[in-house]
Amino acid sequence: MQHILIVEDDLDIQELLKNFLREAGYTVTLAGDGIEAISFFSSMHFDLILLDIMLPKIDGFTVCELIRRQSRVPIIMLTALNGEEEQIRGLDLQVDDYITKPFSMPILVRKIGAVLRRSSMIPEQEHQTIRHKNLILDMDSYTAVVNGVSFALTQREFDILRELLLNQGRVLTRQNLLDKLWKYDFYGDERVVDTHIKNLRKKLGIDFIQTIRGVGYKIDKEN
Repeated sequence: MQHILIVEDDLDIQELLKNFLREAGYTVTLAGDGIEAISFFSSMHFDLILLDIMLPKIDGFTVCELIRRQSRVPIIMLTALNGEEEQIRGLDLQVDDYITKPFSMPILVRKIGAVLRRSSMIPEQEHQTIRHKNLILDMDSYTAVVNGVSFALTQREFDILRELLLNQGRVLTRQNLLDKLWKYDFYGDERVVDTHIKNLRKKLGIDFIQTIRGVGYKIDKEN
């Protein structure tokens, strides 16, 4: 049974999440503050972490940063902070999804299932690398190497970059990417793609992801 760590200081939300996720077949551990979360993470195995941002003692951003120094465990942030700045900060810290409160429990359960499926199932034929200019995309480790420097990518960043590289010379619309990567697990604004592209450019320092105004994105074929 897959094990989920819920990091949430609101006892009512804790109870709600615990009951829904147990009914969905998951094992659940509860942490009420950031220090407790790090303690549990250091002593137990988890398949996914639901992480609130506004926590006592140390906040969710700091918890995420500490976990990412040693693990690629999937992290979904739950927060009432819905501004672009907070979402970009979460993406910079390599969270796998970002859900704002209030949220639908059935949708959350489906998003958890989607993130777990993506994190645990990499097709065998994709265990390889893609090279483009000064970039090497490692299909096995979910990392990108630019000019010899390795960068860890979130699941979604990796998927978007892979699709663009596999379709060099072709314009991929936002809807193309949503249909291919989010499928039925997407419930929101298609501009979420723009946020991930912006984050990729900033993180990797690359300039070859082209914006096709009003349409989408592409990477030109290398000569």
